[in-house]
Amino acid sequence: MSYLLSIVMPAYNEQDCIEKVVYNWTSFLKTKFPNDNTTLIVINDGSKDNTKVLLDELDKKIDNLTVVHQKNGGHGNAVVNGYRKALEVGSEYVFQTDSDDQFVSEDFDKLWDKRSQSQFILGYRQVRHDAGVRLFITKFLRGTISAVYGTFIMDSNIPFRLIKGTFLQKLMNQLPNPEPFAPNIFLAVMAKKSGQQLFDIPITHKDRETGTVSIVKWNLWKVCIRSFKELLRFRLELNDKVKAIRA
Repeated sequence: MSYLLSIVMPAYNEQDCIEKVVYNWTSFLKTKFPNDNTTLIVINDGSKDNTKVLLDELDKKIDNLTVVHQKNGGHGNAVVNGYRKALEVGSEYVFQTDSDDQFVSEDFDKLWDKRSQSQFILGYRQVRHDAGVRLFITKFLRGTISAVYGTFIMDSNIPFRLIKGTFLQKLMNQLPNPEPFAPNIFLAVMAKKSGQQLFDIPITHKDRETGTVSIVKWNLWKVCIRSFKELLRFRLELNDKVKAIRA
């Protein structure tokens, strides 16, 4: 079975909202695409709370839900494995979002309506409700990408993106090895450099009401330094990778 659309959603310690979010997106898929094969792929990234149990219960009840459990590898690793699963099941389009209930499904159409104009479309959090550490990292990365690659991307790591499946496969083939801390940034850079119009569409971002923000466990400067080193190292490979993507 192939799918018109798969939604990739990493989850970590989201027991307080995971049921709400899963029902929201699976219901949205059935309403938006009543005659097409679609699925929500949730990657449980080794949650330590009740998220796994709740997802297994939901998996028995919801026919357009795919649940994958993995050892904790971090948000980026969960996203990558979600993309791989979406490609494995033959998804024509792949949409990625998060499980923390900070986005609204109604904004999906803003990206979907432009799918014929680009193979890689990003939203951006016009008004962002996040901890200061996350806001700082986003600004740091925006400046770093501009300085290192000479390109501007409003919100390169946003978990609200629509990608054509065949194009995503090309991007995944060129993803740096070892896997970077924030792979979505590298996918966005490669897409932009290969000539895709990202659009940077403003979307709604809500206050986080539940769950834990894992990034605050990291030292801020370690995150920034690691990301900068990865981006700087990737610059040496980028031209060859972009040529491969365009081929």
